[in-house]
Amino acid sequence: MIELLNVECLAHMKTMDANSVDAIVTDPPYFGVKDDDWDNQWKDAAHFIEWIDELSEQWRRILKPNGSLYCFASPRMAARVEVKISERFNVLNSIRWEKPLDNSERRHAAQLVEKDLSRTFYPSGERIVFAEQFGTDEQAGADAGYEAACQQLCRRVFQIGPLAEAHGVTRAQIAALILSDYKNVESAKAQASNWILGKNIPNEVDFERLKTVLPIAGGYHPLRSQYEELRAQYEDLRQQYEDLRRPFNVTADVPYTDVWTFRTVQAYDGKHVCEKPIALMEHIILASTKPDAIVFDPFMGSGSTGVACVLNGRSFIGCEKDATHFANASARIGKHQSAPRLFAPEPVAPARQTSIEDAH
Repeated sequence: MIELLNVECLAHMKTMDANSVDAIVTDPPYFGVKDDDWDNQWKDAAHFIEWIDELSEQWRRILKPNGSLYCFASPRMAARVEVKISERFNVLNSIRWEKPLDNSERRHAAQLVEKDLSRTFYPSGERIVFAEQFGTDEQAGADAGYEAACQQLCRRVFQIGPLAEAHGVTRAQIAALILSDYKNVESAKAQASNWILGKNIPNEVDFERLKTVLPIAGGYHPLRSQYEELRAQYEDLRQQYEDLRRPFNVTADVPYTDVWTFRTVQAYDGKHVCEKPIALMEHIILASTKPDAIVFDPFMGSGSTGVACVLNGRSFIGCEKDATHFANASARIGKHQSAPRLFAPEPVAPARQTSIEDAH
């Protein structure tokens, strides 16, 4: 499903269903970076940040509990954008997109230094705020019941919690056994609580320490094997839990740090002033969505997010207010929809295009 809308995104988002998209990947206006009217429509930075908050409110409402948000921001406003987003989301990373400079860009940077125009370092990168809904893993665990089942199993097999309760062994006493391995008492107590509640199991060294204060029956390896064999019976619950968790598919074969290097899109006739490279958008799509995901871009621009979705079998909803950019993005996405593939992606329906006039 590809749905392209020539509308003002904030008004449209208010009509969208809650919890209806799997990822929001977008590049909003930067505020005063470009000469275009769309980047200079706010009286000052405070009003721009208020607008970011309005967007964030709707993003939080329409994003699924296990969804991901990627929001591009200019170097000058990135910190304030991130702080505002953090009021409604759990910010995971402030990713830096490094842009290798070609010769003309290097000359431009050198000219700025020589003319002493900006008195700042030349910006050759861009920020991407990566965030999730608050409590996403906790909610997934509660909905699936997998973590609760594993905790009960751990308590039943290792008996740390029940024996501590039966013999009056406190969390502080258990923490004292392992204090030398932790930075402070609170960290040791937190681990002691995890064992008592069955949230995790001790290693062999800690198990022997626990046996000095608790009459645990059996050796470590037989109990560990028993626990793993019984836990395997919860495979259906585990799969449900994984399905409910926020997708994150990053390996050592792809950019896995918070610094990414992708070349910018080189100039061509009709290029969008803020066009993002498809390789960068594909990296985001593949890292944080599953093949059946719905990806939403409220500032579609040149349509790079939509192209990345088409190429990788994701559904896409894109909004773009500017009629010219909308037409270019629609044509670009349509071209990739009709192109032959070396593999068979998920079925993608023809684009349903809605104009601003249709929305009123």
